[in-house]
This record gives sequence, structure tokens and C-alpha cells, in this order.
Amino acid sequence: MFRQGDVLIMPIAESELPAHATETPPEPRDARGRMVLALGEVTGHAHAVAAPGQLLRSGAHLLMHLPEGGRVVHEEHAPIPLPKGWFRVIRQREYFPGAVRIVAD
Repeated sequence: MFRQGDVLIMPIAESELPAHATETPPEPRDARGRMVLALGEVTGHAHAVAAPGQLLRSGAHLLMHLPEGGRVVHEEHAPIPLPKGWFRVIRQREYFPGAVRIVAD
């Protein structure tokens, strides 16, 4: 497992992918060519990966495939190297009276 700020990146086996995940169109990359895992609502900084691969949204799941590995980067955190493979990307959540919401960065 890898964590950078409010983003958790969990390696998964290809057999664990949700049905039809590989048929899902990839998420677009940002203007810098990065796969954005989470964009900071307050600072505008992003947890992102600039590497060959795909970021897929399949239902409630955010999945990333890195055929050659990569690095997750953020302006306020040290970069984290990632091995090649499939990953589930999970945003940290917090309790707010009456609701559970994604943590605002």
C-alpha cells in the first residue's frame, strides 16, 4: 500500500478488477499529461502520476494501470515510486455531522 496525503493507492491483482473495468474509457489527462488522482480544492495542487498507463473510473471505483510503473507526485509531498501493475485509488473520507465526505485538500 502507498499513501500520499489523503490518497491511498492499493495494489490489486488483475483478477480483482470489477467486471467490465478494462472496457471503461480512460479518464482524460490534465494539460501537463498527468493522470490526476485527486485535485486539491483549496490549493489547486494535485496528487498525480505522469507515466504510461490508464486511470479508469468503473462505478464507484477509481482504478489505475501502470504497465511500466511510475511515480505519484504532489507539490507538498515527497514523490512515491510505484511498481508496475493495477491499483485501486481511494480518497480519504471524514465524518461531518449527518454525512461522510471526501477530505478536502
